[in-house]
Amino acid sequence: MSRAVIALAAGGTGGHMFPAEALARALVARGLKVAMITDSRGGAFGGEELDVDIFRVRAAMVGKGLLGKLKTAWAIAIGYLQARGVLKRLKPAALVGFGGYASAPTVLAAGARKVPVLLHEQNAILGRANRLLARRASGIAVAFPSVGGAGDATLVKTGNPVRPGIVERADTPYAPPESGPIRILVLGGSQGARALSELVPGALAKLPEDIRGRLVVTQQCRSEDLQTARTVYEETQIVHQLDTFFQDVPKLMAEAHLAICRSGASTLAELTAIGRPAILIPYPYAADDHQTANAAALEVAGGAWLMPQAALTVDSLSDKVSGLLTDPESLARAARAAKTFGTTKAAENLADAVLRLAGLAQDNGGGSSQSRQEVAA
Repeated sequence: MSRAVIALAAGGTGGHMFPAEALARALVARGLKVAMITDSRGGAFGGEELDVDIFRVRAAMVGKGLLGKLKTAWAIAIGYLQARGVLKRLKPAALVGFGGYASAPTVLAAGARKVPVLLHEQNAILGRANRLLARRASGIAVAFPSVGGAGDATLVKTGNPVRPGIVERADTPYAPPESGPIRILVLGGSQGARALSELVPGALAKLPEDIRGRLVVTQQCRSEDLQTARTVYEETQIVHQLDTFFQDVPKLMAEAHLAICRSGASTLAELTAIGRPAILIPYPYAADDHQTANAAALEVAGGAWLMPQAALTVDSLSDKVSGLLTDPESLARAARAAKTFGTTKAAENLADAVLRLAGLAQDNGGGSSQSRQEVAA
């Protein structure tokens, strides 16, 4: 007997591709056949050890002006026809779309071919592509308690998958910094790290000497900002490690007493899977300001403190950090709340949801399905 096929549609950034890869691994482990339908930006998927068929179709972001929009429509039309052909050949039991315009042609084609569709939304506000595609879907798998822009869509709380290194560190207990080194982890993300590179070193340099002397700071910076940040830390004798990229983020996150970072969906999924308190400074130019919505959700849950960049100063950030580091119990409470908010089982929950949709499995305790109003309550 041939294995049932689950098709995935994703492309572009790692924020869309990684959850798709995590789901693919979970489905393959359950004996399902998985097909990935992506665009030219999809890149490598899962490595050679992951048995997934990969198909590429045309896709494009919405262009500006009349000519840009015409080019976008043309690309989507071609991608739609290509995706229809792929789906006709595969005959999948269900399709999961992971947002972004790379998924649009395939989700549209799946709707036309009556293939059950589940969308996955990583953020607390429905992405633009997912908003356009929501009518074609039977449900939307989400990572936050409520999701703006979802209307009356059926939401399935699954979480956002995290990398294996985070899962391995998820049981590391949090020990508030009552004595000894105070480990601060600063992650700027791929966009907008300059603001953190300018604000955080100055803020930490203003801390009282008894706190400053205990700091061990690990900070991600853009290459052009490294020397400026390093100079501040050296002048104030703060122990520091600076780089443009860290390979061992799961280890660093597990060791951190406090994180200062942006609030992209992947960052928050990792922070909450391990359970670490954070000061969140959302990237202010993110689409639909979704990072602020992400941060606000975790702040309401008690796992973080939201500090909008527009109103942030070196002094206000320094005061906040000082207040937290002199109140270890507040850090411990936030760590517990963050841990409660997150999950390491998002990929399994997502696999449960898509198999229920496809009629291939019964609920075994995975994600829960409910209306937007019920999720938000």
